Amino acid sequence: MGNLQAGAGQVDITPPLGACLSGSLTPRYADDVSYPLYAKAIVLDDGDTQIAYVQNDLILLTRDQFDVAKARAAELTGIAAENIMMSCTHTHYGPATYGMFKVPEEPGYVDWAVNKIGDSVKIAQNRLQPAVIGHTSGSCPEETHNRRWWMTNGQVQMNPPGGPDLVRPSAGTDPEVALLVVETPDGHPIAAVCNYSLHYVGGASLAISADYFGAFSEALQRMAGSQFVAIMANGCCGDINNQNRANPSTFERPYADYQVDRVGNALAAEAWKVWSQLDGRQADVTVASSVDYPVWRRRTAAEEAQREVAGGVLAVDQVTQKWPDYADEFAKERERMDTLPLDIETQIQALRVGDMAMVGLPGEFFVEYGLDIKRQSPLARTMTIELANDWIGYVPTDRGLDEGSYETWLASTSRVASGSEKLFIDSALKCLAQVAEEG
Repeated sequence: MGNLQAGAGQVDITPPLGACLSGSLTPRYADDVSYPLYAKAIVLDDGDTQIAYVQNDLILLTRDQFDVAKARAAELTGIAAENIMMSCTHTHYGPATYGMFKVPEEPGYVDWAVNKIGDSVKIAQNRLQPAVIGHTSGSCPEETHNRRWWMTNGQVQMNPPGGPDLVRPSAGTDPEVALLVVETPDGHPIAAVCNYSLHYVGGASLAISADYFGAFSEALQRMAGSQFVAIMANGCCGDINNQNRANPSTFERPYADYQVDRVGNALAAEAWKVWSQLDGRQADVTVASSVDYPVWRRRTAAEEAQREVAGGVLAVDQVTQKWPDYADEFAKERERMDTLPLDIETQIQALRVGDMAMVGLPGEFFVEYGLDIKRQSPLARTMTIELANDWIGYVPTDRGLDEGSYETWLASTSRVASGSEKLFIDSALKCLAQVAEEG
């Protein structure tokens, strides 16, 4: 076991104005920049092993796209690709990195960006220096709400209007604000990684924006009075946003720009509070990495047409009920799923730093996944980081799949089948057990 060294760096991956924005069923084109987009990297070295974590202000990257970025990083740094975890923030105000529905992929952007993402790891490695780490957690229940609600008609609906038809949220939330801080031995911040289970917040304009993840980064550095690489990583939040449907004041302006700053400031304040109260740092820590490759099976279009969900409604009919103008687009998506292999490999990964770990999950996982993994983890603290190393769309729990609603409709955005829940949780726990043993 050697004394820890750490380095951090970031590169700007903001596209030009006019770029096609992600996160909608129809195209939108950028006309301004609010918070620039970055690839932010941290490299940790215990003297025997180097690991890296990179967060990207993008809606998503697929396995193939991540693999190109990792290959470049490995070539530049000598860090094995399996020791590198990369994830996305899921901002809906970045370039379209994947074509779906009526939104085309932004031409040439990904080919340019993946090289820049790889560069960020080399920049972080160039800045390796003696370091200490600490980790802690706070809580911010005010900004996390389950967006799926049981309604009086017996169905579950995503983001329903408020009113007497609301019965209860379909599941809970995860208010934990987990924090890893990396500092020089004399206390100067090198990097901070925060983990919170909340979808993007959004804005009212067509400005490119890193969303509340960018606002958090600026606010935390401002509070600390220092410049460093500050990362907010998505926890399991496929069914979570910051709008309490039982309180109309929280969603009357659901995409108002002010929410980005408000949420970023609130989370930075909580992170800075627990950071300021954190006693003790660790220098003699080891690092480790583990990957697993579970196989998952999608549903077919024929199966989806027969699938009955909560309230006795066919899943395909829910599309028409909620978004009748896009029923044809979802029908095309269902047909396209039948052109893909039934069995597809994806990746689960764990990185360990001392007695804490980060688990990378390859999609938009419902909040229960994070709660279950953290509850069963053998490490003192565990961050669950979604949209990591791959993107397979929404990953509902088995119960959530039976409930139906948008996150479960068969399309590029949702492809897993019933029974996947245990597979993913078991794979994550397997990775955690392996890195725990290496400590």
